[in-house]
Amino acid sequence: MIRFVSNLTGSSMLEIAVMSTVVPLLFVLRHSICSSYQTVTPTKKNDHDNAVLGSKKLGNYMVTLTVDFLFIVLPMLLIFTVLADWVYIFAIPMMVLVFSVVAAKRFDASNYSGGSLSLRTNVSSYRVLVMIITFLCILAVDFKIFPRRYAKTETYGTSLMDLGVGSFILANALVSRQARSVSSVNWKAAVQSTSPLLLLGFARLLTTRSVDYQVHAGEYGVHWNFFFTLAAVSILTSIINIPPQYSGIFGVAILIGFQYWLSHGLNVYLLSDERGTDILSKNKEGIFSILGYWGLYLVGVQLGYYLFFGNRPATALRTIKWARVRVSFISLVFWLVTVLLDRHVERVSRRMCNLAYVTLVLAENLQHLKKR
Repeated sequence: MIRFVSNLTGSSMLEIAVMSTVVPLLFVLRHSICSSYQTVTPTKKNDHDNAVLGSKKLGNYMVTLTVDFLFIVLPMLLIFTVLADWVYIFAIPMMVLVFSVVAAKRFDASNYSGGSLSLRTNVSSYRVLVMIITFLCILAVDFKIFPRRYAKTETYGTSLMDLGVGSFILANALVSRQARSVSSVNWKAAVQSTSPLLLLGFARLLTTRSVDYQVHAGEYGVHWNFFFTLAAVSILTSIINIPPQYSGIFGVAILIGFQYWLSHGLNVYLLSDERGTDILSKNKEGIFSILGYWGLYLVGVQLGYYLFFGNRPATALRTIKWARVRVSFISLVFWLVTVLLDRHVERVSRRMCNLAYVTLVLAENLQHLKKR
């Protein structure tokens, strides 16, 4: 069974970029076609009236849930499985359909009441998208209908599942306390707030060992896992408090220094099968990649501050249209940087969280965000 998830090389950056365009369009299509479902809020009337309103609220919720499943979850599941080989062909009619529906809505002003989604709703939709993609891939990867090129790569390469942990960290960074300039917490409070992640990490370690579930040691190490990485980044960020307007500079410095270390021999050690008896050697991939994920988080904090929460004199800078322009430009820059790094510095590697991987995560996630 371990061979089913081993020695994989991933897909192409072009396919990742196309999927980053198609999947967010499902949200746009759902909002454009079905934006009329509103939640009914109970008022201070008698119990009978509140019961009726509560019933309507539940009915609207079930209708909304069904529409979301039909327009978002089900198409995404099909794109990741049976329609995976037709993703390029599917992209063009999908874009034409969405743009046509949006244009028709805007042209028919008398019927168009949905308007542009608020900035908060845009970011929330993006974070929901990250969660749905992650859940679908985790559930589907153990089945043969899920293309092997979408599963996690062994050493170098780009795949859909490779983006999971990086996307989670970036999604948290964009709306973090640091990005919102909220007063930081001390290290004790940081450890307490990350205790659920640590508990989940140990729970996963114990359950996978007890049921003998296949765990590829080359992914994070023998004992390390996704939850430990999230906890480590959270603790580091809380202990070392950096103002959001400078966190990106500090993050880039960490990433460049880490990439220099990788290029001068660390990558050979991390990609080798050699493991000692100490805890560091057994979990070398997970522990060393913390530097890359921490740098990614810090860059995400400054992007969140700059794009959404920064105190700017002109309120127009935080409008939806201007935010979308900035996100599109930054996404394009990160795509170009990713291609250059992949070709001339070091290929993308999620296993090491090198600089090319970080820029790929930034480019792909910002491309999701700009479609909101």
